[in-house]
Amino acid sequence: MLGQRLNQNWEHYCGSLGGVWEVWRGDKLQNHYNVPWKQVELPHSYNALDTMDPDSKYYQGQGWYRTKLEVNNPYPNGRTLLHFEGAGQRSSVFVYTEQVGEHLGGYDEFTVDITEAAARAQGIERYEGKVAVAVMCDNSRELETIPSDASDFHLYGGVYRYLNLVYVPAMSLEKVHIETDTQALQKSTVTGSGSISSCTVKVRAALYNPKGLNENLQLTIQLMDPTGKVIAVSNVSSMPWEGEKELTVFELDTPQLWSTDQPVLYGCKVTLSSVHGETTVNEKFGVRFFEFMKQGPFKLNGERLLLRGTHRHEDHAGVGPAMTEEMIREEMRLIKSMGANFIRLGHYQQSRIVLNLCDDLGILVWEEIPWCRGGLGGEAYRQQCRDMLSSMISQHYNHPSVILWGLGNENDWECDFDYFDQEEIRGFMKELHDLSHQLDAGRLTAIRRCEFCKDIIDVYSPSIWAGWYRGIYTDYEKSSRMAFEQVDSFFHMEWGADNLPTRHVEKTYTGFEYIPRGNGATEERDGDYLLTGGETRVSRDGDWSETYFCEMIDWYLKCQEGMDWLTGAAQWSFKDFATPVRPDSPIPYLNMKGIVERDLTKKEAFYVFQSYWSKEPMVRIYGHTMPVRWGAKDEQKCLKVYSNCSKAELFLNGVSLGVKQRNSKDFPCAGLRWNTAFNPGMNHVQVIAEKEGIIVKDEMTFNYQTETWGEPTELQLTSMKQDDGRIYVEARMFDEKGVFCPDNSHFIRFGLSGDGKLLDGLGTIHGSRLVQLATGCAGIYIDPQGGSAAAIGETAFISAGGPAMAAFKAGKVAHLPTSVVSAKCEGMATAFITLQ
Repeated sequence: MLGQRLNQNWEHYCGSLGGVWEVWRGDKLQNHYNVPWKQVELPHSYNALDTMDPDSKYYQGQGWYRTKLEVNNPYPNGRTLLHFEGAGQRSSVFVYTEQVGEHLGGYDEFTVDITEAAARAQGIERYEGKVAVAVMCDNSRELETIPSDASDFHLYGGVYRYLNLVYVPAMSLEKVHIETDTQALQKSTVTGSGSISSCTVKVRAALYNPKGLNENLQLTIQLMDPTGKVIAVSNVSSMPWEGEKELTVFELDTPQLWSTDQPVLYGCKVTLSSVHGETTVNEKFGVRFFEFMKQGPFKLNGERLLLRGTHRHEDHAGVGPAMTEEMIREEMRLIKSMGANFIRLGHYQQSRIVLNLCDDLGILVWEEIPWCRGGLGGEAYRQQCRDMLSSMISQHYNHPSVILWGLGNENDWECDFDYFDQEEIRGFMKELHDLSHQLDAGRLTAIRRCEFCKDIIDVYSPSIWAGWYRGIYTDYEKSSRMAFEQVDSFFHMEWGADNLPTRHVEKTYTGFEYIPRGNGATEERDGDYLLTGGETRVSRDGDWSETYFCEMIDWYLKCQEGMDWLTGAAQWSFKDFATPVRPDSPIPYLNMKGIVERDLTKKEAFYVFQSYWSKEPMVRIYGHTMPVRWGAKDEQKCLKVYSNCSKAELFLNGVSLGVKQRNSKDFPCAGLRWNTAFNPGMNHVQVIAEKEGIIVKDEMTFNYQTETWGEPTELQLTSMKQDDGRIYVEARMFDEKGVFCPDNSHFIRFGLSGDGKLLDGLGTIHGSRLVQLATGCAGIYIDPQGGSAAAIGETAFISAGGPAMAAFKAGKVAHLPTSVVSAKCEGMATAFITLQ
């Protein structure tokens, strides 16, 4: 098997065409209808930016991709395949004008055989032996498909995962599944060295034999230990077969167990040889067993493990779902460095890269199909659910990180159809549950928030949002215990709070006394995410600050440490992500519950998690993105430190405020908090902490404002040139006396006229043209060359010695790039600043 990623030399057109022939009439279309094809690189989504447009709905419809491939299959009579790792949401594949494949579903992998069509296309004279390939993606809304458009995430369009050109012989291996005998493992005794006496390893495979050939096959199956050393070999001779066939069974002596601390992986190499050539599949697998104890905790390899988790959406600033492998790697490394040992992949099958990293890093996984909200459609709808569940299980079968197959999310949410039948939903949920166990007996099923189905699946998560959508966060443990007692296996998915990056407050939301409490008072209900109507709740009436978010996290994690019956819980969600159902967020169309921003910039909450979960020594003074604090002169203020060290000493302006011992039961900050008075003006804070003889430090400065302020009346703009050529423009709010208003939260709309370009549509605090002030400030980056004829190359910077200035002085351009940036706030005069 030979393959390569097809990343380069693609052109894209966003919109529908009269037919596939128009793909190859691009020049005429451009000339007559002004619909140019644009150069793009895969992965690519045509919704990369418009999902964060505050003024219009994101595009749902067709998007076309075209390229011309060099096809040189080295195998005599071999097969040439296009392997899609994911494209959304409905895809059609063409070789020239001939349709060669189609796929429904935006998240599972699929393969299209282009062998015969490619041979015909190579004869088209004007393409000089190249193969013209077109892909049409369509994310138009269809009620009879999943996921629902009512979901709290976008149904992206595009070839937004990697696309591979693959050559295989006429007969090849389609898939290899490796099964370890987990039931026998559960009955074994784990030794102190973290191993067991033996383990049975079964290797099964399916053939790809589209022509129904019948020649003899020779197979060699090799088993490799974690160092790559071959430890067992089996040779098999066979005639071609249909479906999956067991090739061999190995007995693995004293295997090393895969765990979250030591994610040990074995290898299996299967080589198939025939008169048509040779192909090899390499797979990794792990040996481990797990158990959700009945009304008890979770065990991995026979020992209790508190599952400490988060969630992930395939979504990133500037690219939407079209994340590169390096972006994915950076995100998963951050999740692990936070201290997480579990992740729920919401709410769909995710990239193979993500699953490989979970295996390598030691992160357990709940992965699910996108039957999310809306109700239950007809037979085509149900067949898509079956198909996507079958594909997910087959394609991710070998990953030891996966322990749960999710069958749905919020299936009690009625909206897509004019009927809603709970018994129908129960019946279909039972069908999916049975299908999952039929396809994979070694893993369990799970759903979140569908009370009338909680008795059907193996593991259930109710919807407990204590302190955000319902109730108060101090009721978290009580609510969880009540839910735990109602099911055999309880696992708390989704908790947290929206928080605007860099918004900090001196006093967090204090309206708890107005929030209803009692049995069921923390359960989220339909419509609670709205910012109007309904009962008093923090999500509607709170401050959406990082300050509140950190306090809530601190309380939850403190509680979880002492809940010895708890299987685990997962915070929603690791990263801010785009959503069509939240136009009124402080950054419109953004779910802001992340502990990092949409571009992976860490928020303060990241360090709160580390202080409880990370094993590496760390310390963090709260408020690095709070350049101004405020209050009266000599007023006692709290300096908070988050750390996993046993003790810490804090210094204010060079003077020690004393040493504190960490005690996780001492809320907040596990006792690492100091009350003191600040000097008016600039203050410097440093902390020195120690863990097992290792010293870690942190420091920061801030301005302490003692001047009081009145109603805001004026925006002022400043600019600062960045080392990479961008310019950062910041808006700050002042009252009529010119006093800064650090608690102001008005919406600000940035605009630009001239040669530059706003770097917006990113869904970040400094990458959005419409955004609420955070601690009295809002900012955005400008590309000064974004629309300028004066730009000389991609790195032309505005500086006295830069190429743009040199070109101007040499007379090569008529003017330096000039931009006027505006910041508008309703009820006051628009502010302007000129950039040159």
